[in-house]
Amino acid sequence: MTGNLDIALLIGAAVLLVAVAAVRLSTRLGLPSLLVYLALGMVIGEAGLGIRFDDAELTRTLGFCALIVIIAEGGLTARWSALRPVLGLSASLATIGVAVSIVVVGICVHLILGLNWRLALLYGAVLSSTDAAAVFATLRRLRLPPRLVATLEAESGLNDAPVVLLVVLLSATAAVDHPWWYEVLMVGYELAAGAAIGFAVGAAGRWTLRHAALPSAGLYPIAAVGLTVLAYAAGAVAHASGFLAVYVAGVVLGNGRLPHRRAVLGFADGLAWVAQIGLFVLLGLLASPGRLGGALVPALVVGLALVLLARPLSVVVAAVLARPVRGWAPARARSFGRPARGRSRPERFRVGWRGTAFLSWAGLRGAVPIVLSTIPLSAGTPGADGLFDAVFVLVIIFTLVQASTLGPAARMLGVTAPAEPAEIHVETAPLENIAADLLQLDVAPGSRLAGVHIDELRLPVGASVTLIVRDGAGFVPGPDTRLRTGDAMLIVATAAARDVAERRLRAVSRRGRLARWFGEDGREEPAGR
Repeated sequence: MTGNLDIALLIGAAVLLVAVAAVRLSTRLGLPSLLVYLALGMVIGEAGLGIRFDDAELTRTLGFCALIVIIAEGGLTARWSALRPVLGLSASLATIGVAVSIVVVGICVHLILGLNWRLALLYGAVLSSTDAAAVFATLRRLRLPPRLVATLEAESGLNDAPVVLLVVLLSATAAVDHPWWYEVLMVGYELAAGAAIGFAVGAAGRWTLRHAALPSAGLYPIAAVGLTVLAYAAGAVAHASGFLAVYVAGVVLGNGRLPHRRAVLGFADGLAWVAQIGLFVLLGLLASPGRLGGALVPALVVGLALVLLARPLSVVVAAVLARPVRGWAPARARSFGRPARGRSRPERFRVGWRGTAFLSWAGLRGAVPIVLSTIPLSAGTPGADGLFDAVFVLVIIFTLVQASTLGPAARMLGVTAPAEPAEIHVETAPLENIAADLLQLDVAPGSRLAGVHIDELRLPVGASVTLIVRDGAGFVPGPDTRLRTGDAMLIVATAAARDVAERRLRAVSRRGRLARWFGEDGREEPAGR
């Protein structure tokens, strides 16, 4: 028993280290790293080292666990200021767009491949969800407008919830006596309840983490990720959408200016990488290379129907039917760029034909469709083996084609964004005994904090710069100390002054010492961007 465990640990550690090294190699070559992970799984599988693995039920369970971590990381890193204007479009893509995609793919598969309607719609349901891991890993390397990226990331975080429900419904082998409208109402309930549970868990967790001084900084990342898992479990127990609960809880937590925020995000990012690596390797291990050749033609038929018809049509319909999220944002002023007082207007992200074309091409598929295809496989649905093989082949082909062409497509469509100064990151640590917080701030290249004197920061009463670390040496600054690029500042702020101090620092970082004259209020995303 001990010997088998040691061998398993040896293989697991070797695969993990090779996968980490493959990230750097795939980045240099411009190839998606997920293909390398799938290849690793196939190499150690039955056609390579001879390890036979065919447990679809275990794969589905572990796949769901990995998706929880990946979606949680996406929610934690999503910025509400960029997410709110696009939430209407993203939600429309994740619901209306999914429905359109399922119907279009189902019709094409039924007419071209001759499959029965249930299996044809199952093909459409499995492939209608964009993959959070592929979207997060690919889009963050490209120079794109923040709201375009936010649209795709939010869509990938939201569309898993309705798709999982539909795939489970279509995969059921037993006869269902409920009418169609009952199933629609149940899906609506699960989505609404999942969102409510995620918000409640996220809000309660955010308040707790901000007011409870834990004895170790390393406990905050564990608690934050644990809260997202709690949201999933609470949603599942309440027969609601656990995946939607995870994403909503992550967004609420991630926008709460948590203590040790950078440590929380770093920990979540590391867990997400481990989850992606383990998930793709496991899926590659489950695949049978000998059967994949026969799935090439069905995969190409379904893939072409998806890319050329279903995805573009779903984006157009979703964009037309999208409604702005009612969140009031300051209207732009007509003098000195100051926000106008009084009336305000709801924000909405409008997509032109260039953005629509890019959204159509950027609907990346990755591990999620393969994981979803294990649901009918474990349920014994007729035709599930062919579905899994076709989806596996399709993901490999279209990931290779789409991910490698997103950059050129963005440049051709003119949707690239200019380089911008790096956003400052303020790290918060609670000082329980004096009811204050310790803020850490780095003056990044491009930040207009460089050249500003300490007294020109105009920090509120209760906040003070206590130490500057420059070139490896620390000193206590005076009012006339001038900040430089690369400086690290430590600021002590009372609980009442902390939020105001953070907003002021963000404003000066973008606009310099005259930030307030330009209408800069220090939000995470400047108004009107």
